[in-house]
Amino acid sequence: MELSLTQPDDWHLHLRDGDLLEAVAPLSARHFGRAVVMPNLRPPIITTAAAIAYRESIMKALPEDSNFTPLMTLYLTDRTSPDEIKLASK
Repeated sequence: MELSLTQPDDWHLHLRDGDLLEAVAPLSARHFGRAVVMPNLRPPIITTAAAIAYRESIMKALPEDSNFTPLMTLYLTDRTSPDEIKLASK
């Protein structure tokens, strides 16, 4: 039996922000098709709006011909409302 993974997923990716994002995103996209992006930036990604903005930053950092899909997450706190989670799930 043989199993070939042509482009695996990264289930725990820290892309960070700024210069690190610019450096890491293209490298990750070269090896992975999708990634679960960790939200613990400074400040953390705690709202859907922030996750959308962060995703846009990630997409801008990728080469134009990239097929990479960032799967966005929220940093959950004791103030995260059920409505925010429902909104993020869309």
